[in-house]
Amino acid sequence: MKTTLLWSKPCQMPSSMKKNDSSAPSPWPTAQTQPPLLHRSGAVARMLQMPVATLRVWERRYGLTQPALAPGAQRLYSAHDIRRLALIKQLTTLGHAIGSLASLDMSQLQSVASTHAHTQAQTTMHRHKRLVMPLEPPVAMPVPAWRLAVIGAALYARLQRPGLLHRLERPLVLLGPFDNLAQAASAVQSAPLSAVLIHEPRLHDGWLAALHAAAPAFADVPKAVLFNFAAESVCEALAEAGTALLREPQPDTVVAQWLHSLSASRVAVPLSEATPPMPEPETTQPRRWSDAVLTDFANMSSTTTCECPRHLAELLMQLAHFEDYSADCKQRNVADVELHAYLHQVAATSRVRLEAALEQVALHEGLLLS
Repeated sequence: MKTTLLWSKPCQMPSSMKKNDSSAPSPWPTAQTQPPLLHRSGAVARMLQMPVATLRVWERRYGLTQPALAPGAQRLYSAHDIRRLALIKQLTTLGHAIGSLASLDMSQLQSVASTHAHTQAQTTMHRHKRLVMPLEPPVAMPVPAWRLAVIGAALYARLQRPGLLHRLERPLVLLGPFDNLAQAASAVQSAPLSAVLIHEPRLHDGWLAALHAAAPAFADVPKAVLFNFAAESVCEALAEAGTALLREPQPDTVVAQWLHSLSASRVAVPLSEATPPMPEPETTQPRRWSDAVLTDFANMSSTTTCECPRHLAELLMQLAHFEDYSADCKQRNVADVELHAYLHQVAATSRVRLEAALEQVALHEGLLLS
């Protein structure tokens, strides 16, 4: 059999891939050669919250941008195109004619927006004559004293220890020591009390009934008992009656925590003594911008280097919601009406100041608040 050997011509490496040619471009794509991210017209329309048909009319009639074309003739928009279209849409919403904006570049469009914002701010200022109250130094809230009637000399002496008082971090007014509840009720009489503290080594059956009989004037005053021995049934009866219990011996840290648990929810302090006065605003000033406007503004400001516009818009929304919340609490809880009226007033005053600050930031950044 005759065998034929076929020799092929050696495959030559393209000059662009030769090792010695370091200046030749790589045939493989790299991060530097990747094309910019492009968006289809449907995605752009959703970003701008406008129909795709309107976007096409703008392109066909006014030639606002020059989008690239995908193989299927689908228009592809860059990030710069989207920012320009977003600003044009906002200006047309404010009344500017699309025909007058179509030929402007990005810097010229931003100049139009800045002029509109300054004019709008001046008009708003003259129309509402807003008064922004000067900032005042914060007023320290006084910590109210806790008035305690103490029954038992040992407990009275313990409550005067400097280490325990340091852990409380609030002033105490101790009344006593008294030998029993009847003596305490006679001595205190109509003086306001935060709580009655009782040291009773042994709690026996019927002790609760004897307590109520000895001092009916203390029926509505919070009570706490420090004891050594007691039957479980007696402890259950006292707990059901709302009396706080602590079994001895306990270190000062636990006693201080025990007192804190009593004062957290049961100390009655006149609000007029605890809160600084706040002058009433001259006129009721409603919100200048709704949540929808502030949300749009926060999203728009994310394209700028400074994040202050977005943060201020978010703070304003939270502050306005707290203002409404405190107003609802003022109407719902009669016992705290004065406190919630104060909080509502502070929130309203703070909102007015923050709105003025947001307006100044918007003017500085050339952003629009519709």
